[in-house]
Formats: sequence, structure tokens, C-alpha cells
Amino acid sequence: MWDPLLRLLAAYLLGSLNGSLLLGKLRGVDIRTQGSGNAGGTNALRTQGKAFALGVIIIDVAKVYIAVRALPGLFAPGELASAPLQQAWLQVGCGFAAVVGHVYPIFHGFRGGKGVATLLGSLLALAPVLLLGVLAVWLVMMMVFGYVGLGSMVAAAALPALALWAGKAGWITADAVVPLVAFGVACAVFVVWTHRSNIARMRQGTEPRARSLWLLGRWRA
Repeated sequence: MWDPLLRLLAAYLLGSLNGSLLLGKLRGVDIRTQGSGNAGGTNALRTQGKAFALGVIIIDVAKVYIAVRALPGLFAPGELASAPLQQAWLQVGCGFAAVVGHVYPIFHGFRGGKGVATLLGSLLALAPVLLLGVLAVWLVMMMVFGYVGLGSMVAAAALPALALWAGKAGWITADAVVPLVAFGVACAVFVVWTHRSNIARMRQGTEPRARSLWLLGRWRA
């Protein structure tokens, strides 16, 4: 009974190791006091540069990859090998716990990022084909609208449908379909919640666009 809870707690604690805040301490800055105030990859790129942002993404993706791939079997190696459905649920649970930890990190006053990089890391560990689908949706949204936040929300919202489609195509196992759909719904709701400030700025017309990816804006110009 307690083992799954311990693994979820461990995943949350691992997710609480926020890349931008850890690297910021090495540089002597708190990224939450700069730019948008968000401790995530986009704000890291805008305020600290490409090298810093790359380090942030590597940490935030790696931590959730470890949470999904290593933690489910940590306390009982081989236990889940004969229970694929249980394994699938525990893996998505650890992935979501790490995403929550990234957004509300216990080590950093519960003020973290918006969970997008950790979501991508969880998909890399759970089902790379879904990662490709989510990135494709995000890229299309960026080319059409240019808003990073909007692209992230729509890509996350597309995840449940992508999981169903991948299941029907046989690209993910039957045991993993329902857990991944549930994971997708939970992440979609959570990502929209973490981007509520972006929604407000888009409504006010003050949300910045990533003009290097906003192809429609170039054509209009």
C-alpha cells in the first residue's frame, strides 16, 4: 500500500529540483525576479541566454525522465514486470508527480515553472511517439500564432487525443492507452492552469510573440 505513495513522493521531490533556480544560484540570480517571473525555460532564455536555458531544459527533462523510468521499480526491482497495467499507471503517476513538483517545488518556496519541459521529459520516457506529436502541434501553433504559452496549452490539450490515436495505430501498448489518456487529461488541465497569466496577457494584447517562429507574422509583414 505504501510503496506506490513513496514512489510518488520521491517523484515529486525529484521534480522539485528546478533547473532554472538551481543554475540561478550558481550564477547568483533568482530568475523569479526577472522577466515574467516564471522559473521555466522560456523566461530563462529571455533573461539569461541560450546556454543557461539549455542547461535548464536538460535538468528539467532529465529529472522527470529518471522519475518515470527509475522510480516505479526502485523499491521492488522486477515487481512490475508481470503487471504491465500497474506499471503503466505508476509510471504516469510518477510523471505527473514530477510535473507538480516542478511547478510547486518544496525546495524553492513552492514557486517554480509552468511544467512544460517536465511534461516533455515525461513523454520522452513514457511514449516518444507522443512527444513527437505534441512537439508537432506546438510547432504549428507557433508558426500560426507565435505565442509560446498558447502553443504549450494547445499541445498539452492535444495529448489525450494523440494517446488514443497512437493506441489505435498500435504505437503504444494496449495496457498503456488508458493511463496515458488520463495522464494527458490531467496534464492538459494543469498546463492551462499554470498558463493563466499568459491567457490574461493575450486577452490584454501584451503577451510577447516568438517572432523567429511566427511565420504567419512574417508573411503579413
